[in-house]
Amino acid sequence: MASKGGKDEKRGPATIQNKKASYDFEFVDTYEAGIALVGTEVKSLYLGRANLTDAYCQIKDNELWLANMDVEPYDKSSHFAHQRRRERKLLMHRREIDVIKRRSQEKGLTIIPYRVYFNEKGRVKVAIALARGKREYDKRESIKKKETRREMLRGE
Repeated sequence: MASKGGKDEKRGPATIQNKKASYDFEFVDTYEAGIALVGTEVKSLYLGRANLTDAYCQIKDNELWLANMDVEPYDKSSHFAHQRRRERKLLMHRREIDVIKRRSQEKGLTIIPYRVYFNEKGRVKVAIALARGKREYDKRESIKKKETRREMLRGE
């Protein structure tokens, strides 16, 4: 039996999730976007060394940008390290960006990234959502649903 973390074990790429996003926001619509990365950012993302907690998306000059995503520098790289919290361009079709821009201007909707993952081809993708903020009673309701689902699973 192989030990955990052994060199001979093949580990797949990490998926970075913002679990707080689904708690604080109600997702109205979801999209998938590519992301423009530099240097060793892909290696850091592969190892799961990123944080989406404070990240958000914005549209500037008809382009979609991801701001405030924290990607740690790759520890085995040379002195050409990337900036941790720089703005990164999201890659989508123009029509999709136009739809997102139009819908995000509606009352109470915002664009948030909730997941960064690798697709089947090995490309980094960002799952973004048009979201509406939850009220306090909505949050309590979602907690109750989770607790009842856990109790049902334990009882069976």
